[in-house]
Amino acid sequence: MALVATLLTYLALTYSVEEIPTVGGTYVEGVAGVPHAMNPLLCAYNQVDQDLCTLIFSGLTRFNSQGQVEPDLATGWEISLDGLTYVFHLRSDVLWHDGAPFTADDVLFTTVLLQDPDYPGPPDIGALWRTVEVQSDDASTVRFVLSEPLAPFLDYTTVGILPAHLLAGVRAAELPALDFNLSPVGTGPFQIEEVEAEEGAITSILLSRNAHYYGAGPLLEHFRFRFYPSAQSAFRAYQEGLVEGVGQVTLENLPQAQQAMEDHQLNLYSAQMARYVLIFLNLAQEDELPFFQDVAVRQALLYGLDRETIIQQVVAGQGIVAHSPIVAGTWAYDEGVEQYPHDPERAATLLDEAGWELSRVTNRRLRNAYPLAFTLLAATDPVQTALAEEVARQWQALGVDVTVTTASSQDVRAALAQRDYQAALVELALPGDPDPYPLWHQTQITAGQNYAGWDHRQMSEIVETARITIDPTQRAVLYQQFQALFAQQVPAILLYHPVYTYGVARKVEGVQIGPMMVPADRFVTVNRWYAARRQVIVSQSEEQSP
Repeated sequence: MALVATLLTYLALTYSVEEIPTVGGTYVEGVAGVPHAMNPLLCAYNQVDQDLCTLIFSGLTRFNSQGQVEPDLATGWEISLDGLTYVFHLRSDVLWHDGAPFTADDVLFTTVLLQDPDYPGPPDIGALWRTVEVQSDDASTVRFVLSEPLAPFLDYTTVGILPAHLLAGVRAAELPALDFNLSPVGTGPFQIEEVEAEEGAITSILLSRNAHYYGAGPLLEHFRFRFYPSAQSAFRAYQEGLVEGVGQVTLENLPQAQQAMEDHQLNLYSAQMARYVLIFLNLAQEDELPFFQDVAVRQALLYGLDRETIIQQVVAGQGIVAHSPIVAGTWAYDEGVEQYPHDPERAATLLDEAGWELSRVTNRRLRNAYPLAFTLLAATDPVQTALAEEVARQWQALGVDVTVTTASSQDVRAALAQRDYQAALVELALPGDPDPYPLWHQTQITAGQNYAGWDHRQMSEIVETARITIDPTQRAVLYQQFQALFAQQVPAILLYHPVYTYGVARKVEGVQIGPMMVPADRFVTVNRWYAARRQVIVSQSEEQSP
């Protein structure tokens, strides 16, 4: 007995029991919307499809949380000195969910569909791929040859790859009608196990872990999605215990979600989106809006806004002040970019120096009897309208006469496309690559997306050079120059980056989210999520080792 007691004491002092994550458990999430096509070539227009494709399929590459492209189905790549040829080396340990090996034939097959003139996905993606020649040297190598250098090309290689052995002979025009879209086979960490439907509409999809996944994990055994008509109904399903998490917590449901977090029922995770809310100033209407041509006026308008107050009062804090058209936290963002804190005195001084004097009679600013006045267009969405009204109120306090007008989101987009507006408040989604060419280059003023009409040759030369510069370090330097010019010139009024809030059951641990390009990026670390643990015996020396 003495020996046993001594041995037990020794073991207690030398070893301890520790719980570590293990495979097991099911997580059930409620999301707004329904899947239409779980096909990576078709998912761009449906957020639910994007969510599912992210878990089921893999691309040659993927984005990390800093917006950098990293290998996925490829082990790496080389780029020729002239920036025209990209050679990708493929992993040799990848199996499709049905057990077939992944090869270069799958990449070639997917690329040919993207190049097809009848490709039904986003037109800009099809147009880009039609300028690319694709070749395969062997089963583990793919070569892309571009018609001209394009540094953002790697952005396009994140598209999910389709299985050639299952879809051989399918043409692009036939993609939307495929049965494959509702019973997909991919190479991602999860695979379809069960699809539930009522009256022809999908109500739930059960995913199971891909035990042969080439990467680490996943640890969750099952991931079930339940689909609801709206974010509000998805949150009600959470409150009723039908789901354990919510794909997106909207402003309307944020107070209840925060209470659930305080009650230790739900964990909330928030991340900045690769989007920004901004106000375009129509710089092309020089005769009608001459004051927008004055940099001092544009700077004054930015100094005159208390953007932190706008974020707190209008969107319940779900935003981060934007200081650059490049997303903060990504590799190209300049931490030292010039910022415009709320400074109404500085704003007033700039307007005074520019000749816009404040009338004591009307409390409005005039220059040679010409008023500093314009209309601010916004969508009829309640949040967008409230934002516009608060911006107008703050500018009116400076003596700037701003009238808010509203229209449908479709009409706002049409007004931008036709350049038929004075100032317009909009929310823009940004691509994974930070290339600012489409929105700010001179060639995009008339028919492109340079809705502001910013005509600045030096800036255009900078983004032109960055577009053909392959070295990311050199590109980052060029984008610093672009951001410095943008901050000095203020061609548009940047307000904030929206924040995405995600609710996950407390039983699920290991969840982390960073800056997000799209909502599906909340699953970037899904392979490290876990809901089950197992006990292991650990020596004290192992615990104390660094």
